[in-house]
Amino acid sequence: MLVISLLVVVLDNTVLNVAMRTIADPQKGLGATQSQLEWAINSYTLVFAGLLFTAGILADRLGRRITLTVGLALFGIASLVSAYSGSPDQLIWARALMGLGAAAVMPSTLSIIANVFDPRERGRAIGVWAGAVGLGVAIGPIVGGLLLEHFWWGSVFLINVPIVIVGLILVNTLIPESRDPRPGRIDIVGVLLSIVGLTLLTYGVIEGGDKGFGKPEAWGTLAASAVVMAAFVIYERRIEFPSLDVRLFSNSKFSASTGMIGLVFFAAMGIMFISAFYLQLVRGYGPLASGALFVPFAAAQMIFAPRSAAMVKRFGPKAVSTTGLLLVAVGLASWMFITATTPIWVVGALFFLMGVGMANVMPPATESIMSSLPREKAGVGSAVSNTIRQVGGALGVAALGAVVSSVYRDHVSSATANLPAAAKDAAGESISGAYGVAAHAGSAGPALIQHANDAFIAAMHNAAVGSAIFAILGAVVAVVWLPGKRPASAPAPTSAEGLAEEQGVELVTVGE
Repeated sequence: MLVISLLVVVLDNTVLNVAMRTIADPQKGLGATQSQLEWAINSYTLVFAGLLFTAGILADRLGRRITLTVGLALFGIASLVSAYSGSPDQLIWARALMGLGAAAVMPSTLSIIANVFDPRERGRAIGVWAGAVGLGVAIGPIVGGLLLEHFWWGSVFLINVPIVIVGLILVNTLIPESRDPRPGRIDIVGVLLSIVGLTLLTYGVIEGGDKGFGKPEAWGTLAASAVVMAAFVIYERRIEFPSLDVRLFSNSKFSASTGMIGLVFFAAMGIMFISAFYLQLVRGYGPLASGALFVPFAAAQMIFAPRSAAMVKRFGPKAVSTTGLLLVAVGLASWMFITATTPIWVVGALFFLMGVGMANVMPPATESIMSSLPREKAGVGSAVSNTIRQVGGALGVAALGAVVSSVYRDHVSSATANLPAAAKDAAGESISGAYGVAAHAGSAGPALIQHANDAFIAAMHNAAVGSAIFAILGAVVAVVWLPGKRPASAPAPTSAEGLAEEQGVELVTVGE
């Protein structure tokens, strides 16, 4: 049941990746520009990341089941609106509403798991939860490709509606209500500061990726975010009932785990976004074929994520997480050698390798975060994990996207020098723009496409270097701060309190 609720959120993002080119088509889609396509993705991320933490707090206070129900309902309504959007701007706003619904769904599923399962079984349950993310990644592109080949572009959003209806029925039939029995006074100031700070951070990252981090809209917003988040930390340390006990970050396992999640999603999500353009433009694959090439990544997560708990028990979180991060780094670095003629099975193999690595990073990191909190604060722990993941992913897409845009413009400038001003701007902005210009350039079109492909591949190689470096940084964090294998004589803690005590966390400080 929780898998279904989670699936609908993950499914939507992966479906949209294969639908971007169709939505950009003036005849088959909405004629969206490159910038509008980015905002169709980023409006969702902006709202999702900005409200995740608040949604986790509300789930603990108001009830996880009711929060999950409201989130699913909002997500379904927004999906319906997205499917019948009449313009790119309407789609952008509808996607923002979807982000609001998803922000309520994601932390609720994980916090319910933390409350339903005994701590001794929680690691395995979180592994299955992480595997469900892989399932969504696998199903999404294939479902999206099939729908786009047989129906109009809006069907990729309409497919969410029946899944949401089934989810709503099962949630209210099978899931017991749970909430924090001692919530204390609501931290209104802290909640507002977290919303403003995270929204400014995400917006600054998006603007930096779109217009360059040297622009005031980017660095000014990021600076404002830093000020607000610093105020949040100072305020949370001083009040009796904080929405987030920031002293948790003094615990090395908690801090290392959140840091690893942010770094690995920064590294992986940027390349996943870039690879969609590589597959559909440089290699010329349709939505279904390009979607199918993401299956190895998802299959690896579905196979290995549920087994990660056993691996952690045998080898310890340090060894498992470090190995996973190094596998991700190798997979990302290998994109430096991908060209327009690389056998496509090599691309599939790299996706599989990255999936195996992610499967051995996310479950142990998430379990470390969740076990640092008592069960009644599970929503906060889930929100921290998912907020870091979303912000890390958004930062990766924006920063690596900025690298690709900059390198692409430098490499393609000579090929567009003799084009009319409007065509030159379009072809120089992105590879999608170059393909659009080439379609109307007559005999000069093939040469322009060749130059655009070469420029994009050079840019992709630069992004691969950057992403691999961040994955390696994650491995360093795991080696330095995560604990090794538990001695055989040390019994495993059997309660949330025991788990937290083992990690040096005083539960009474968390909003009690």
